[in-house]
Amino acid sequence: MNVDFLTPVKDSLAIHSAMFSSKSLGAIMQLHTQTDGFPNLTDVTVAIVGVEEDRNTEDNYGSGTDLHHIRKHLYQLFPGNWKTSIADLGNIKKGDSISDTHFAVTSVIADLLKSNILPIIIGGGQDTTFSNYKAYDQLEQTVNLVAVDSMFDLGSIEDELSSKSYLSKIIMDVPSNLFNYSNIGYQTYFNSQEEINLIKSLNFDAYRLGEAKDLEIVEPVFRDADIVSIDIGAIRQSDAPANNNVSPNGFYGEEICAISRYAGISDKVSSFGIYEYNSKHDSNHQTAHLIAQMIWYFIEGVNFRAKDYPFTTKEHYQKFTVMLENDDPINFYKSNKTGRWWMEINLIKDNKYKRHALVPCTYQDYIETTKEQIPDRWFKAQRKMV
Repeated sequence: MNVDFLTPVKDSLAIHSAMFSSKSLGAIMQLHTQTDGFPNLTDVTVAIVGVEEDRNTEDNYGSGTDLHHIRKHLYQLFPGNWKTSIADLGNIKKGDSISDTHFAVTSVIADLLKSNILPIIIGGGQDTTFSNYKAYDQLEQTVNLVAVDSMFDLGSIEDELSSKSYLSKIIMDVPSNLFNYSNIGYQTYFNSQEEINLIKSLNFDAYRLGEAKDLEIVEPVFRDADIVSIDIGAIRQSDAPANNNVSPNGFYGEEICAISRYAGISDKVSSFGIYEYNSKHDSNHQTAHLIAQMIWYFIEGVNFRAKDYPFTTKEHYQKFTVMLENDDPINFYKSNKTGRWWMEINLIKDNKYKRHALVPCTYQDYIETTKEQIPDRWFKAQRKMV
């Protein structure tokens, strides 16, 4: 890894963390500081990386600055019964150009992924999600992206990369490694009908805010994600004011923490980002404190990953076959360990989408299928594989 891309955590913050309990996160995680240098990542499971780039944010200039407020609150928290080794690698500063910053982000994340270290990205504009996505090019695998956001951030093909157009850049990127995009919590009045129709026509998933508050419905979405990107603007203003585009409606603090835990507990999620934090709009560092708790819940989830993906050994799951009227069966798998469900897409031949052939689902999806009502998530996955 090119450590020159990363600037250390402020020594004053490290000194401040030493004043906390010896059992707090700040005391047990490895910190990249000016005094101690870059940490040894040999046994590290999760690495925190700040990104100070804000030049591509729209109407939220200043996002990504003062990330030490988040760290200060995070370092004070106590871990659960965790076995995860955590490192804070410091911040990626603004490059001479925006493309320089994005190159650094992609490079750092790619190196972490290759080392089986899960990056948590905090700070700057949500266009950083594009840099995160590009890191997977080197892994030569297709990717599922989940965005928790009140908007789709499609923009138009002609637009430059920004926090409001990064999704179209991902969709049009070559090589095309995006298998699925899911939006959690969009608010209809912030998205044109043309954008909503486009998301549907691409067989992507979108859950309106009211629907997404039923976390049992959206849990399978996170179980199938590789990248999770959260826009702080998806949280209601009263709970997270540190964003110039914030809205009175959105997720409550406890709901976004539960969502973060679902992302962490997913065996598949390999990078997690929280974007558009703008400290100058915060109130008594309330948003910084909430982001610290979101990170805590995500790491809590990582610690309790069940690794119950089917096809390990038959003792670990039950198989249910539903015969439809056309005699075309659909196989369902239930984990004996967690009770979680998957449904299978039958592929006639191997293709690059083979890793997506098992679609996370709910028990209700199974019940509906027994009544000849095949779930939308099965149809959407099947259409993209043929």
